[in-house]
Amino acid sequence: MKKNFWSKLPKPILVLAPMAGFSDSAFRQICRSLGADVLYSEMASAAALYYLEKGKKKGKDSEATLDILRFNRRREKYYVVQIFGSEPAHLGAAARIITKKIKPDGIDINFGCPVPKICKQGAGAGLMKDLARSRAVIEAVLANTDLPVSLKIRTQSGEVDALSFMKNISDLPLSALMIHGRSLKQGFAGPADFSLIKKIRPYFKGIILANGGINSLAEAKRVLKESGADGLGLARGVLGRPWLFQEIKKGQVMNLKPKKIFALALKHAALVRELKSEGAIIELRKHLVWYVQGLTGASQLRSQLVKVSSLKEIKKILK
Repeated sequence: MKKNFWSKLPKPILVLAPMAGFSDSAFRQICRSLGADVLYSEMASAAALYYLEKGKKKGKDSEATLDILRFNRRREKYYVVQIFGSEPAHLGAAARIITKKIKPDGIDINFGCPVPKICKQGAGAGLMKDLARSRAVIEAVLANTDLPVSLKIRTQSGEVDALSFMKNISDLPLSALMIHGRSLKQGFAGPADFSLIKKIRPYFKGIILANGGINSLAEAKRVLKESGADGLGLARGVLGRPWLFQEIKKGQVMNLKPKKIFALALKHAALVRELKSEGAIIELRKHLVWYVQGLTGASQLRSQLVKVSSLKEIKKILK
């Protein structure tokens, strides 16, 4: 195994957690510039990569999956690719391809996604329910990469809670664990419970990260104290306010003026155009409405920003 970068990071470790449709290279670079220590890719299908390795393109997904995993090595250190699936052979193939073609700093396996279409495949949080298959999937990834391997799980999935899940794999050489403080049944809503993390500690020697519902400096402090975790995985809490990473690092709330927020949004938009194309500005609309949330005139700004298709239009609106 290559040197485990997780072990040399200062604590608390702050991570941009994976978000489908949001955590692309442009947003990862913005978050890295504002204090994120580790950046996760968007969740990638192991099956799509498996079919790519076999020379069988299953629709257009295979090449597209590989493309969304590419990153800027200088601007996105440290970078972890997250994969999901339910077949050990698929996960093993994905690990081989990612290690060889993408060359990230680590690979993460998703056992936490609550989206029904993912769970119905027996993947994400649906896989966490099956202890035997979960272990087989992890072993397949470990056998096919020399990169540090991490996991993302939930507090509970069906009859399996995080403690029994970790007991089942306590002997495997994993580097990090991110625990979403809600159960599969809760999805993304309701109170998060991080008390289980302290009970898991005896069964896991690596880095433990708390994730779920962390939207402010006050919540970050509370979660770190309650959980005893080594760091935090931030997701929806940094949409529109990626400077939350800096707030946690400095221990100080940053009340940015609209002018600075707009400048950051424009920087984000320029990055999207640089890395993808002018046409990709349409994909940025969902980010832009988060940037103006809570500002004076936010409703009017949102109604305009959801229609933009160029950097010029964004500049005109935010001016």
